[in-house]
Amino acid sequence: MMKNKWVRIVMVLLALVLLNIGGQYFFHRFDFTADRRFTLNDKTKKLLENTQNPVTITVFLNGALPSAFKRLQASVKDLLSDYKAYAKADLKVVFVDPLDGLSAADQDTVINNLYQQGIEATNLSVKTESGLTQKLVYPMAMIESNGKQMPVKLLQNLDAGGSYEDNINRSIENLEYTFTAGLKKVITGNNPRIGFTESNGEPTDLQLYDAMHTLANSYEVGRVDLNTIDKAGLDKLKIMIIVKPQTAFSETEKYKINYFVMNGGRVLWSIDQVSAELDSLSGKGSQMAFNKSLNLDDMLFMYGARINYNIIADKNAADIPISTGTVGGQPQLQLVPWIYYPILLPDTAASLVKNLDGIKAEFASTVDTIGSKGVKKTYILTTSNFNKVFNVPKLFSLQMVAEQPDPKTFQNPLQSAGVLLEGSFPSVFAGRPLPAGISLPFTTVLTSKPAKMVVIGDGDIFKNQVVAKDNSPLPLGFDRYTQRTYGNKSLLLNIADYFADDDNLIVLRNKELKIRLLDKAKIKMEKTKWQIVNIVVPLLLLIFFAIFQHYYRKYKYAK
Repeated sequence: MMKNKWVRIVMVLLALVLLNIGGQYFFHRFDFTADRRFTLNDKTKKLLENTQNPVTITVFLNGALPSAFKRLQASVKDLLSDYKAYAKADLKVVFVDPLDGLSAADQDTVINNLYQQGIEATNLSVKTESGLTQKLVYPMAMIESNGKQMPVKLLQNLDAGGSYEDNINRSIENLEYTFTAGLKKVITGNNPRIGFTESNGEPTDLQLYDAMHTLANSYEVGRVDLNTIDKAGLDKLKIMIIVKPQTAFSETEKYKINYFVMNGGRVLWSIDQVSAELDSLSGKGSQMAFNKSLNLDDMLFMYGARINYNIIADKNAADIPISTGTVGGQPQLQLVPWIYYPILLPDTAASLVKNLDGIKAEFASTVDTIGSKGVKKTYILTTSNFNKVFNVPKLFSLQMVAEQPDPKTFQNPLQSAGVLLEGSFPSVFAGRPLPAGISLPFTTVLTSKPAKMVVIGDGDIFKNQVVAKDNSPLPLGFDRYTQRTYGNKSLLLNIADYFADDDNLIVLRNKELKIRLLDKAKIKMEKTKWQIVNIVVPLLLLIFFAIFQHYYRKYKYAK
């Protein structure tokens, strides 16, 4: 018996030794969660395994945090521990509270220094039992490697004054994409060049300030004049963004765009096909909306899309301020829904726009797809089911805000306002003579290298509002009247990342985590009950086991 006992002990010890030795050569992590929340995507694993230089990730989300942000912090810790497990190079993770223990003056200095590095604070209005309290936190991280650094935003857009739960949940779902995309940019040092066109009456730098400023954190961003740019300049571009042109494109400008596409370029078309502006209504009281002539229909048709000459009305719409008179010489404004400012909904089936907030549009038009061989079409932005499409010309006036839309006429199928096109596009200038100003052909190919486009039937989606008093730009997607932030900025960033990244990391956004939240109303109602249960029940159990142990010992030794 004694011999068998020692044999078993030796065998167990030998098995443990062999298991440890094998663990040095074979690595595997087991994830028993239903939503696979602790399983990294193969693209992330490959990137980490190919990392050669040491990486430092500094997370600024630390210190005394609201409960929702503690969940975000815990998720960041869990994710980065997985990153460390798979990384071949040294990956160091540091959590810091940049404002901890600083005086007010020192805090201002630190805040400004971090802002210069792209690390922006978020001022929270946290609901407590005593009311609202203000809290400054940094839901940001900085990735550094080989002398390069990249700030990454951990928190999705917040609706001012609203609940943070949904935003935190979406942020947790997007963490892997956020860190992997940022890590790749740092490791590769690749900063693609993005050009916003400016030769056809497009918005000013002030109106596009936040779009360009935000993209400049990860890309080289500037303006492009299609009249003067040459072939060499086009070859340096990775992405071309055409936002709200007002005048017709010449054949020479179109030739340069077509060459850019033939060379595998990426184009974002954000086009107003109809002339209609709220500012004109405010000044004149009414306006006749009519077709624009931009001379782009043939290009878009050949590439596989068509922006229609119509205007979308949707009951799911943004509010606009309407003057209701004056009191004491001060104008009184009231916010009312304006059905011609639809909140476009991201198509959840498309990874490009997955988990985005609603997109605010202004006098948007529908977008159809056209059969084009070798081009894949994906709808990315749609209306709600409560929509109606009006053809133009159409007369608009501010008095229309008082009209009550007939629910029966607004129950229609979803309408598309944005599509993604991918593939090899046909040349618009195949078999055509060279336009004026082009002496030698830039290219003679009939179909493009693999390219991508996004076509959106609204030109205002990527414009930021400007405060008239001091001419200061507001964040893209933020509405100063309703104090609400829409998903316009996130849409722009997603499109830029999707266009610039040939590895298609955007699929990492497909991860869905089921967050099991506590019922706050029930917690408040049953707070005292559960406090008593948690205090009294353990004491009762302790007393019970003491009594049981006493009588058991008495019974046992009485024999």
